[in-house]
Amino acid sequence: MKKNNFPIIIKNKALFLLFLTAIAVTSCKKEANKSYIYDVNNVGVSQDGVAKPNIKSTVEFISIAYSDLYGNTIDQAKLTDLGTAYNAFGDKKLIEDLIIRNFLNATGVSIPTVVAMNADVNLFVINTYKKFYNREPNEFELWQMKSLIQSDVNTTPELVYYAFMTSNEYRYY
Repeated sequence: MKKNNFPIIIKNKALFLLFLTAIAVTSCKKEANKSYIYDVNNVGVSQDGVAKPNIKSTVEFISIAYSDLYGNTIDQAKLTDLGTAYNAFGDKKLIEDLIIRNFLNATGVSIPTVVAMNADVNLFVINTYKKFYNREPNEFELWQMKSLIQSDVNTTPELVYYAFMTSNEYRYY
């Protein structure tokens, strides 16, 4: 004959539910009025190029860019023409890009050769930072530019000069 297991199954389920309820009630308690204090030291972070608060005017930008590439001052008529074009155009970054490209592609520009750049990449990078940003590169900037020049054979001095002259830091002094 079969015994009726029904009361035993109910007892087991009831004990199991009681056990789960006991775990839930005891395991999730909120700690009342407990606050945590994390001691964090204040650290000042600065970047070399950020300390340039003044933006170059249109005339300053054009004349400095010309002087950086040609080694002499721009004549007044050319400066006036470029300044008029700059002020008449709505997208300033685009006109800056066109002015820099025009300067870099013209004859008489004083840019090192690829051979001279590759002969001493470290000196080329340091001189480029001094020429365009009026400062020396930090260790990361020096490593990054050297790595870029040495790893890509298509990197030319014209391309590096273009990148520096169209950067945001070049617009400030």
